[in-house]
Amino acid sequence: MNTQHAAHDIRLLRSGVALFPALIDAFDHAQHEVLLETYIFDFAGAGGEVARALVRAAQRGVRVCVVVDGVGTGALPLEWARRFENAGVQCRVYSPLTGVGFWLPSRWRRLHRKLCVVDRDVAFCGGINLLDDFIDPNVPEGLEQPRLDYGVSLRGPLVAHVHDAMSQLWSRIEAMRELRSQDIAGAFEALRSADQGLALPTHGTVQLVLRDNVRHRTQIERAYRKAIGAARHEVVVASAYFFPGLRLRRALMLAARRGVRVRLLLQGKYEYFLPYRASRQLYSQLLTAGVEIYEYHASVLHAKVAVVDGHWATVGSSNLDPFSLLLAREANVVVRDAAFAQRLQDSLHQAIQTGSTKVEANSFAQRGWWQQLVDWGAALVLRFGVFLTGKRY
Repeated sequence: MNTQHAAHDIRLLRSGVALFPALIDAFDHAQHEVLLETYIFDFAGAGGEVARALVRAAQRGVRVCVVVDGVGTGALPLEWARRFENAGVQCRVYSPLTGVGFWLPSRWRRLHRKLCVVDRDVAFCGGINLLDDFIDPNVPEGLEQPRLDYGVSLRGPLVAHVHDAMSQLWSRIEAMRELRSQDIAGAFEALRSADQGLALPTHGTVQLVLRDNVRHRTQIERAYRKAIGAARHEVVVASAYFFPGLRLRRALMLAARRGVRVRLLLQGKYEYFLPYRASRQLYSQLLTAGVEIYEYHASVLHAKVAVVDGHWATVGSSNLDPFSLLLAREANVVVRDAAFAQRLQDSLHQAIQTGSTKVEANSFAQRGWWQQLVDWGAALVLRFGVFLTGKRY
């Protein structure tokens, strides 16, 4: 699934069964540096194979820097913390929970992006955690089919921008470590090691689009709205967690009303009850506008991707929900290339046709009153959570 355009070589990776071998191969050939960020790093199954490749790289003298999220991963298992330390893998936990922890809305700002750069030569971006495709915390017996998710590997000029973004975050984490040890000079030195005024190109065949709480607050949502607003024929969106704000919902509904075929692929086999039921509270207005909704049942849907008019595509970590669009650090790649977009669209079409159930407007409207009440209540709780953060959505 390779696409070459201009100076970029882009490969679409479906699920961990494609991503993990690509990561391991890149780590085993690394000569200088591996930078890795992930929300979840689980060391069972395929996740452990990735971890062992990181250890092998560090033992060869490669600089290996890993950042995991304090909620998604937390403290590493003792065995792996020791193995990383002994091999020379530098691992940091982004915003570890202490004290009252997750009860403070300010602690809901997590590191949700999944990025990797090896030797400044190849970069990886997407929505796939370092979690075995067949392991799910909510399914003790394991998944029968791989979790549906996507990533990309790429070579070309964009790799430098991914490296800059990751180096910036690493330098800030290191600066905070130095400050906690009261080493102010060390903190300034850590900050000087990376460009703190990160400016990403806003045009080009391939773009890195970030979301953070400083300079890139709305870039990912704006990229979606701009592409959907310009759509003329077809929009296909897959989002594991779907509770977009009014402007993005309006863009989807307006597209459908002007004759664009708009299809949403959402979770049917859900991971978390509250966001799943909250998203269903939005179905009626979307269906009334002509948006088609499909719920994926073949396995767990974890994708965060879209294709517009067969030539604009995005793959990344950002869901279309308040957590991703208002709070978390996210990273998406936007690709303007017909061949790449077609490959992603073909994969989504296959998932819709063979693993999904279409939500019919009439039958959905006739669902039981108690289901409607649960959906309404879940949406109310989610909106209240947004209110607590002080954000407008």
